[in-house]
Amino acid sequence: MRATVILLAGSAAALTDIEHKPFMRKNIDPIVYPGKYVSHMHSFYGSDALTKNLPTTAELQKGCPSGENPNDMSVYWAPTLYYVNGDTYTEIYPATFKTYYEQIDHAEIPFPTDFYAVAGNASAKSQADIDEKVTAITWWCDGNGPEDRNSRPRAAFPRTTCSAHMQAIVRFPDCVDPNKITDYTYAALHGGSCPANMKRMPSLRFSVRYDTRKAIPQGWNGVPPIKLACGEIGDGYCFHGDFINGWFEDAGKTLLKAKGQGFMRIDGAHGSGKVPFGSTGCKTQDRDPGNGTDDYHKSLEMMDGQMK
Repeated sequence: MRATVILLAGSAAALTDIEHKPFMRKNIDPIVYPGKYVSHMHSFYGSDALTKNLPTTAELQKGCPSGENPNDMSVYWAPTLYYVNGDTYTEIYPATFKTYYEQIDHAEIPFPTDFYAVAGNASAKSQADIDEKVTAITWWCDGNGPEDRNSRPRAAFPRTTCSAHMQAIVRFPDCVDPNKITDYTYAALHGGSCPANMKRMPSLRFSVRYDTRKAIPQGWNGVPPIKLACGEIGDGYCFHGDFINGWFEDAGKTLLKAKGQGFMRIDGAHGSGKVPFGSTGCKTQDRDPGNGTDDYHKSLEMMDGQMK
């Protein structure tokens, strides 16, 4: 049984990070709804060797990467963010989507082969459904703000237009039972250490920056005209993340050597840990283009059809 997903919002500096570009938007979630096209819309990053079916690490490693590190063939996804104008739903693309790997000094093992995890609560409808001290789920304005996190629920969208990017973060579980990798939890839920049957992994965090100025030039004041595919207009509470490990074994072990403060590039047998996007000669694509949908309204119809 998978443990409740939630983690300590610590202040540890990022020890390494990888930027990824989106390669697909689709109504699938192979962790929560394997084999089905009934999910709310997600935006996908990382290895494109992904369909409705739950992939193995080896299968992901046969894909094309949308990230800047060819040694990381993991796949990552989050609910799609939309600008809502009447019945028109327009995706707000991230200016940057980065995965951060933190608290390496505490890690005992790399991410296990075939490991997958979910972080956050896709059904959250209020701040009471968020444990920020564990998941770190927060929305705020980068740069010069305006900053209103202390005058609104912190897991809700900012109530005024951001002068720069609007950012969200979510942290993943960092403890796993190596003998049963579907059992995972957060060290933060156990006094800062993993339970006796578990080992500590690197702490994975998503950091997503959206350019709402480009998507909504007129801006907003009050409830913003935006929504996540999993939630209601203006709330933001259901932000969550999914991860399936695709790190090549040598690079996964190298990741554990990223000790101390600052950035360490994670190189490996498949190349430098920082390469220009698109320079690998491998073009990402939807590996199941004839099925599912990337249309918001059609996804609702497919979800409703499943419930009936």
